[in-house]
Amino acid sequence: MPISVFAHGVTTGDQGYIQEISGINFIPFMYLGAKHMVTGYDHLLFLIGVIFFLYRLKDIGIYVSLFALGHSSTLLLGVFADIHINAFIIDAIIGLSVVYKALDNLGAFQRWFGVQPNTKISTLIFGLFHGFGLATKIIEFEMDSNGLFTNLIAFNIGVEIGQLLALSMILILMSYWRKRENFIKHAYSANVVLMTLGFMLTGYQLFGFFNS
Repeated sequence: MPISVFAHGVTTGDQGYIQEISGINFIPFMYLGAKHMVTGYDHLLFLIGVIFFLYRLKDIGIYVSLFALGHSSTLLLGVFADIHINAFIIDAIIGLSVVYKALDNLGAFQRWFGVQPNTKISTLIFGLFHGFGLATKIIEFEMDSNGLFTNLIAFNIGVEIGQLLALSMILILMSYWRKRENFIKHAYSANVVLMTLGFMLTGYQLFGFFNS
């Protein structure tokens, strides 16, 4: 499988730019944050699962904010505390987060265990892992410490902008689909596909871990 399917992948050009610049570069890092979210298929798959059965904008805002809080906090913590976690393991857990959300949407936990996990807490927890996933990449780049905090804040702002752009497009498509009579009929199949993609991401990352 091509290296491009790595979660939290960074293009060669962006990587070279990050390693070469120094000082505060607010706008470029904000752009990189937005680009990361819009092209971050692992984030998008998880967010699709999160909002799949959410209809009110208030509920969507709460869940997305919890995910953003987790993602942003562990990104900063991971970089400044220099927390080294194997990238394959983190990305495998992120793949499992997609599987978890798909199973949750299918009502599997209620049927299997008779309990419904707190979806807000799980969204926050998996947001923490998503943040660590990117932190592991940034640590590998050995960025200049001059202006690093401000640049990471700009990056996080860009992530939120990218998240809003991606969610807007997803919500437009979801709203159109929900109006069709076959939405409920195909909702099960859609979440099975989501779960399958999550297992594929996890399997690929574990393969990389055991062969690295």
